[in-house]
Amino acid sequence: MARHLITSALPYINGIKHLGNLVGSQLPADLYARYLRARGHEVMFICATDEHGTPAELAAAKTGEAVADYCARMHAEQSALAAGFGLSFDHYGRSSSDRNRVLTQHFAGKLADNGYIAEVSEKQVYSVDDGRFLPDRYIEGTCPNCGYDKARGDQCENCTKQLDPTDLINPRSAISGSTNLEVRETKHLYLRQSALKGQISDWIDSKTDWPILTTSIARKWLDDGEGLQDRGITRDLHWGVPVKRGDQPWPGMEGKVFYVWFDAPIEYIAATAEWADAHGQPDSAWRRWWRRDEGAEDVTYTQFMGKDNVPFHTLSFPATLIGSGEPWRMVDYIKSFNYLTYDGGQFSTSQGRGVFMDHALEILPADYWRWWLLSHAPESGDSEFTWDNFQQSVNKDLADVLGNFVSRITKFCRSKFGETVPQGGDYGPEEIALIEALTARIRTYEALMAATEIRKSAAELRAIWVLGNEYLQSAAPWSTHKTDPEKAAMQVRLGLNLIRLYAVLSAPFIPFAADAMLAAMQTDDRAWPDDVAAALTALPPGHAFVVPDVLFAKISDDQRAEWEDRFKGVRT
Repeated sequence: MARHLITSALPYINGIKHLGNLVGSQLPADLYARYLRARGHEVMFICATDEHGTPAELAAAKTGEAVADYCARMHAEQSALAAGFGLSFDHYGRSSSDRNRVLTQHFAGKLADNGYIAEVSEKQVYSVDDGRFLPDRYIEGTCPNCGYDKARGDQCENCTKQLDPTDLINPRSAISGSTNLEVRETKHLYLRQSALKGQISDWIDSKTDWPILTTSIARKWLDDGEGLQDRGITRDLHWGVPVKRGDQPWPGMEGKVFYVWFDAPIEYIAATAEWADAHGQPDSAWRRWWRRDEGAEDVTYTQFMGKDNVPFHTLSFPATLIGSGEPWRMVDYIKSFNYLTYDGGQFSTSQGRGVFMDHALEILPADYWRWWLLSHAPESGDSEFTWDNFQQSVNKDLADVLGNFVSRITKFCRSKFGETVPQGGDYGPEEIALIEALTARIRTYEALMAATEIRKSAAELRAIWVLGNEYLQSAAPWSTHKTDPEKAAMQVRLGLNLIRLYAVLSAPFIPFAADAMLAAMQTDDRAWPDDVAAALTALPPGHAFVVPDVLFAKISDDQRAEWEDRFKGVRT
């Protein structure tokens, strides 16, 4: 048994996440965690809501809530949706936790002690009426490029041009609308990433098995242009981790907080500590996952994220860990994803475009979405969600192949042998050939799942389902029964055992359907089929079962057209 630490990129707190967010990190991470658990490994699967930063304050202001109350409410909503999609986190934490506050301040102190923090004076917009410095996103005005009158101080949402606050025409505070703004000098802390470039570069070079997408993005940020830049890690905000040097005040940094991108990855560690707290465990229980001097030397750490998060996880967070001088567990493998597009355009949380997690669960059970998203995961390039493709995939893969197999064999058995596994008959050449074919494909499936080849794993699983259908079609127990009831009993017994086998193999992809299949077979046996022939005798003659409800209903053309029309605009 090996030990696997798995983290998924933290979803931001400002609203319900769309399907692109889901397939870009949380869902494939869950697939991997479920698979490793099924193989008997010890898994710690961690995620959390990312709750600090300007967007959280602005989102709370729009609803009229205090930002802490807004974040608490949205954390509960995101937790419920994660459960709805079957995401099997060991802990789903919050970056606003006390654990993260203490750890973030600890890392900042260690980095300062080791000479990797610099204090930098810079000019920033100050709102006299609000009595505070304004981060770029808190400043609105007219874009000098396209004339859009709600451009932010960092970027125009309309034309996407990168901006500085001083570029805006008629700038105003996004908080109060005040135009009484001044440019004043303020001090901020910078993480001296440039001083750690050599160590980070050597570390990246050692990761020869990383996906090309991951390493190419890391190398671009590391080497292009002027190379790896120092990064500001503090902000003039009220909401966030207060700036401290360890547990001591930081002179000149009063009233400031750490930048959200500094504290968010630290929450991976903090959320594991939150897990220990929630289970009444001592600190040693979480430190064995993260400290190489306390048991984490034998941990394999895998991160899942969209490609936009790669720079922070290959450069900034490693700089924090390396610069601390402490023996923290560094990531072993970063599985990064391209984008899922929606019907010719981008999914967008800010613009409300696409299908969002809550709406998805309103119209169909989670496994329909899990299967399509994972079997179309944007690994080698962007993937596009279309309603036509979704309908075809659900109907052909889930309904026609897997669902049809389960329905045919259970209904036929009930009609001819009753609702117990029939006895009699011995394997012939067809059954031996089936077991050999299944064994070969299952071993391939295992290798692909271990390598986090998501789409290829899905294709292999579907091929395993197809083998059962082809066997059933060829064996034709409904015909065999007329002349050789004993042989038909053997064929049906094999078919019923295939249902249990399929449930076990399919559970990482479609856990709810897998549970329904096992419940129908009236078994809790989730043993992995290391020996396929033995696995196909797990349900002995006389074992009772029930015919399950339809596993997967087909999506009609009318439904597809209705959903296509419903989700063609923006979220309301």
